[in-house]
Amino acid sequence: MIIDSHRHYWDPGQLEYGWLAQAPAALRRPFLPADLESTDACVLVQAAPDERETLFLFDLARQNPNVLGVVGWVDMEADDATQRIAALVEQGQGLLRGIRPMVQDIPDTEWLARPSLDRAFDCLRDHALVFDALVDNRHLRALSQRLTQHPGLITVVDHGAKPNIAAREFAAWASAIARVAQVPDVICKLSGLLTLTGEQADVAAIEPYAMHLFESFGGRRVMWGSDWPVLDTHASYEEWKACAQALTRRFAPGHEADVFGETAADVYSLAARMAPAFSGRTA
Repeated sequence: MIIDSHRHYWDPGQLEYGWLAQAPAALRRPFLPADLESTDACVLVQAAPDERETLFLFDLARQNPNVLGVVGWVDMEADDATQRIAALVEQGQGLLRGIRPMVQDIPDTEWLARPSLDRAFDCLRDHALVFDALVDNRHLRALSQRLTQHPGLITVVDHGAKPNIAAREFAAWASAIARVAQVPDVICKLSGLLTLTGEQADVAAIEPYAMHLFESFGGRRVMWGSDWPVLDTHASYEEWKACAQALTRRFAPGHEADVFGETAADVYSLAARMAPAFSGRTA
């Protein structure tokens, strides 16, 4: 079983996705399960800073058995953030596997270090929810500071922390992501890289970045994600999967099963929604 650890479904007719106004026109329409021809299992990830979208993703998950879990959104600075998180856990009935604040869109690059977030992050840990970190190099110092305050909090860095591949910026990102990788319970997604290469997909350009992610995290702490449908601006779902499989064979031989399913199953605790033959793996 292949698990796509980072997939989006959205419907701008039902909810507001502010970032789509600056996105390519091809993305400004609904993308729903019927629009993707794939039998891969997946984790759905939020794309709007709205708790109603999390409920929308729960509904899609209940209708589609290949959706194994949902990474939702909650206002982590709200006075009642812990109650909101608990309510989403209850409403998800096992589907809520993580929370993702849209850190990259928050003007304050030190937002992650705010003390007002302490209770919410503790609450994620207490509910065994994953923190999905949508960050880039500007946020990695604050991310490292945040993670040291919450031992046991499982954190997933989305899209390799979005290095500026188009400009071939490497050194600062490489040292910062390597420091983050030294924090226990941090995992990284091999996702979103092709769309960072410029107007056209450049597979060769992403190779040193993928190699560094595998060197920093090791083969068991990297998981593949499609970032579909954002991916569609640069490659098809199957093209990116084949590319990522080749990168994994090259830079983490022997870890293909981890990268393409087993790590995601462990990290997001997906066994309850998976086939029994695949649910028995332990870390």
